[in-house]
Amino acid sequence: KTPKSNNADVESRSVNEANDVAICLVAAWIHGDTRKVVYPTDSHGQFCGQQGTPNANKAILFYFNILQCPSLRGTHHAILYWEYYRQFCKPGFDNPRKVQRPDASNHLIKSLILQRCFPDFITRNGTLTVANKTDFKDGLGKTRSVIDLRDAANGITSLLDAKEVGMKIFEDYASSWYWILLGLVITMVVSLAFILLLRFTAGVLLWLIIFGVIAVVGYGIWHCYWEFSTLRGKPHSDGDVTISDIGFQTDFRVYLQLSQTWLILMISLSVIEAVIIVILIFLRRRVRIAIALLKEGSRAIGYIMSTLFYPIITFVLLAICIAYWAVIAVFLASSGDAVYKVMSTQDKCMYANLTCDPEMFSQTNVTMVCPGSQCTFAFYGGESLYHHYIFVLQLCNLLVFLWLVNFTIALGQCTLAGAFASYYWALRKPQDIPSCPLFSSFSRAVRYHTGSLAFGSLILAFVQMFRIVLEYLDHKLKGAHNAFARFLICCLKCCFWCLEHFIKFMNRNAYIMMAIYGKSFCTSAKDAFFLLMRNVVRVAVLDKVTDFLLFLGKVLISGSVGVLAFFFFTRKIPVIQEEVPSLNYYWVPLLTVIFGSYLIAHGFFNVYAMCVDTLFLCFCEDLERNDGSPLKPFYMSPQLHRILRREQGSKLYASS
Repeated sequence: KTPKSNNADVESRSVNEANDVAICLVAAWIHGDTRKVVYPTDSHGQFCGQQGTPNANKAILFYFNILQCPSLRGTHHAILYWEYYRQFCKPGFDNPRKVQRPDASNHLIKSLILQRCFPDFITRNGTLTVANKTDFKDGLGKTRSVIDLRDAANGITSLLDAKEVGMKIFEDYASSWYWILLGLVITMVVSLAFILLLRFTAGVLLWLIIFGVIAVVGYGIWHCYWEFSTLRGKPHSDGDVTISDIGFQTDFRVYLQLSQTWLILMISLSVIEAVIIVILIFLRRRVRIAIALLKEGSRAIGYIMSTLFYPIITFVLLAICIAYWAVIAVFLASSGDAVYKVMSTQDKCMYANLTCDPEMFSQTNVTMVCPGSQCTFAFYGGESLYHHYIFVLQLCNLLVFLWLVNFTIALGQCTLAGAFASYYWALRKPQDIPSCPLFSSFSRAVRYHTGSLAFGSLILAFVQMFRIVLEYLDHKLKGAHNAFARFLICCLKCCFWCLEHFIKFMNRNAYIMMAIYGKSFCTSAKDAFFLLMRNVVRVAVLDKVTDFLLFLGKVLISGSVGVLAFFFFTRKIPVIQEEVPSLNYYWVPLLTVIFGSYLIAHGFFNVYAMCVDTLFLCFCEDLERNDGSPLKPFYMSPQLHRILRREQGSKLYASS
């Protein structure tokens, strides 16, 4: 059916949202300066190593004595710190005036981090040293430990260690990247084969799992009965002691010595076993329909193989969204202006720490009232209305990021739903399946449903934003003693978690109905909700069966590839032992393969889950709109039709 453009009101909302995006982007772009994040600045707020500045040929920032706050005079006369500097200079260098030169860092035993010069901390035989020394003079005549210097560096040692580990990890990636790529290719092939083979193995696999669960619970009942009878048969044992007699014990092994414990476990497992068997008896036809839909989903993907590669487009769009959010966040964070403060050598100066203008400072009377005072760069900030609302703009940027991410996911769901719906509503499969169904569905989604997708994504983004605010408040209240406030926050977090998952579920089904009939978001959501309510038992069975099978597939594939990678990178496969590259950390490529395998399997199975959900809604619509007559034939597959006829025949037999 041809979609209609019924989204004018929704598109107006998305246009307003796009205007907010543009405002946030322009504000950040005008006021932001990423150089404040990347490049260091000196005491005057000037960038180091930037062309067009006084520090154009001085690319490295050298810190003064980090163990004390330097005096104003010492800040501009580094030669006064020569007794401190010379401890970290290379052997043979004894010229204090060169400390002020641009190449001063070449004479230091140093470590560079983001163009910032720090003492080179080296651990020798388990002892932390700088320039092969464990103590030094602090410039005030006192002997200090190198530990004090490390603490004063405020975590720089961690960065140095991370830098060293990062280099080793990079070396491991450089020597093993092709093996990692091979592992991910194997994952793609296995995931594709798993999905295509589900049309043959879905029923066998599901029934094996069901009967396996029944057998495991049955064994648990027998084991509990055996333990219970053993403890009851022992003379002078603890079998007659009850749980209430011993009270609460931190060592739970004590309870295993009581016959009452095993009796309770046996009764509980018996109830669970009975519930499983009863549910299975009454829902066996629903389970058969779920298995048939799983097989039909595998068959649909076999005819429309291009859908398996659509997650690549989603991944690229999500990467663009993340890049947009990161760039805007950095520009907003760096949009402060240089703030200068009056620095005075006198303790009682009335102008100390007041804001000043370095260009007009010489024309003021500050130096007359407070001799020796200077207008020195303090930090980046601002007192304007824009600077007061930077935090609000960051929240808006976060909201826009969530909206864009949800919109990207919604676009993928609507596109896949349209492609799989074109398969179901083809009367003769595969002859009546349109050519390029995925591209056609994507074009329809972009042309007709952009506003509806944006509206549904915006609703979900608001809920997610509220959850983030609740998490922030919960973090702030962790140290508070107001029990009621914390209880209220926990209740709200639980409610909004449920609300978010419900909205995700409804949006997903609304996009499917939208792809089928081309109606607006609200109409599609209403139709999907009532259709699901009329088939609530089938929804529950299919949803749980699909989730369980897909979870099993993800764990099976990523676990199998991970085990293979473990044996390979630890040289435990004798045949290809010589091909294994030399690694610093074998867990680097191993974790990469496992994580990448799970992501690839997740992408493939998400397509499969969307296929099954789409076919299910189409199946329900087919049942309500058609009766199988020549005028209104069913569009479902022959396998589904046979199962449906059996179900209808059993109902007629029961009613007669």
